[in-house]
Amino acid sequence: MSGTSDDIIASARALIITGGYNGFSYADIAKVVGIRKASIHHHFPAKADLVRTLVARYRDEARAGLGAIDAHRLDPGDRLRAYAGYWEACIGDASAPICICALLASEIPVLPDDVLVEIRAHFRTLSDWLAAVLERGGQMGRIRLAASPQDEAELFMATVHGAMLSARAYGEPAMFGKALAPLLGRLLV
Repeated sequence: MSGTSDDIIASARALIITGGYNGFSYADIAKVVGIRKASIHHHFPAKADLVRTLVARYRDEARAGLGAIDAHRLDPGDRLRAYAGYWEACIGDASAPICICALLASEIPVLPDDVLVEIRAHFRTLSDWLAAVLERGGQMGRIRLAASPQDEAELFMATVHGAMLSARAYGEPAMFGKALAPLLGRLLV
């Protein structure tokens, strides 16, 4: 994608974090990026096209991040801690105060179907990765599983996203770690 497309996507991402899907318009992006609305329509004919592209790119970034965790940490417990630590740092320094897909998932009733497809794909990507980490950790005796790896993955993912919401609701970044600590304590041997 071109620099202008990248700028449009970055602007949309920031606007979604602050106001959600319906909290921004192409006029808002045009003002931030310094282009005309018609230029945005040239790159993304409809808002759904823009947000679908943003979510697909976000999922690609997540895959790359998960791959980096896998490449640098062999222990499954270290992988879980690294994933949680990534979000704790992002929430703490406000560089990524919440997962875009978790935020958009709260708006599913008003989202276009093609955006919903991308959001669900993102959640499946995370869930599959977590399930594989948890399964491997259970096999190695490094993680205690109280349910199937897939069920534990869904619980872990829901806890991470819920902890993000708690940190945001309370205005306390440290709430993320507090909310996640009991689950990590139960899982990690």
